[in-house]
Amino acid sequence: MSLALDLALCALITGVALATVAGGGIFRAIIFFITYGLFVAIGWARLGAFDVALAEAAIGAGLTGVLLLAAHGRLRRMRTKAVAGNTGLNLPAALAGAAVAGALGWAWFALPAPSVPDLSQAMTDSGVGNPVTAVLLNFRAWDTLLESIVLLAALLGVWMLARDEDWNTPLGPRYHAQSGGVLVSFGRLLPPVGLVFGAYLVWAGAESIGGAFQGGTVLAAVGLVALMANVLPAPQISQSGLRVALVLGPGVFLGAGLVAAALGGEFLSIAPDVAKAVIVTIEIALSMSIAVTLALLVIGPPVDAEGRP
Repeated sequence: MSLALDLALCALITGVALATVAGGGIFRAIIFFITYGLFVAIGWARLGAFDVALAEAAIGAGLTGVLLLAAHGRLRRMRTKAVAGNTGLNLPAALAGAAVAGALGWAWFALPAPSVPDLSQAMTDSGVGNPVTAVLLNFRAWDTLLESIVLLAALLGVWMLARDEDWNTPLGPRYHAQSGGVLVSFGRLLPPVGLVFGAYLVWAGAESIGGAFQGGTVLAAVGLVALMANVLPAPQISQSGLRVALVLGPGVFLGAGLVAAALGGEFLSIAPDVAKAVIVTIEIALSMSIAVTLALLVIGPPVDAEGRP
């Protein structure tokens, strides 16, 4: 039964991937891409990588899918020829995908199996019980720090699409939720639950499934629902609290590395006796920055009074 489930899952992942690159129409490709992300998340869960599965479902399928749908809606409003004319087979994308698949298949059979490091000895000095958090925040902290900075750079790139005269206007389009409607009800009922769940993912990430990226994604979704329901006002770039939240995570992360170097250790090296407290502090700060950055990426750049970017 388990083998049949895995074979069916592999077939679904392959079929949906082919439909994404070979199907006609941008909207159809986006829907298949979101479906592909959900199937891949199930695949990671079947492999026991629950942290990766949660991140794939929240970021790979959820957030990325929302960004693609928002971009498609903007293209339709701009009435570009790309949306109306792209209905056939995207042969270059299909060939590129086949080439990548072939290269991965060759690597699987031709290259030697990689050596898996034994973390059992190092985990006692990492300060946390979750090996994923230990790797991301202790053993390869450089990569995680740069990832948080790249995420902030992506938001700055989106904001650069705005015109100079619109920088003092609220971010994103104007939402008009019907009073007493479903969206308003969800905007008032879901955020408290989402806040508790997001905070739990951040706190639990030190010892079990969870972490800053997973919790930050949930918190970003909470903010977006409240914003679309007009429970929260539209944010503005000029808000000082917003700017502090954006740089809080990378700033605390960088500060922890500098303090470690000033105390005689290596940059981003954490002493075992304070490792857990430092990692949890970094995770909390990162989750806040990730939540705000992801939400603002979905909202988009400032727009004028007519809703044009």
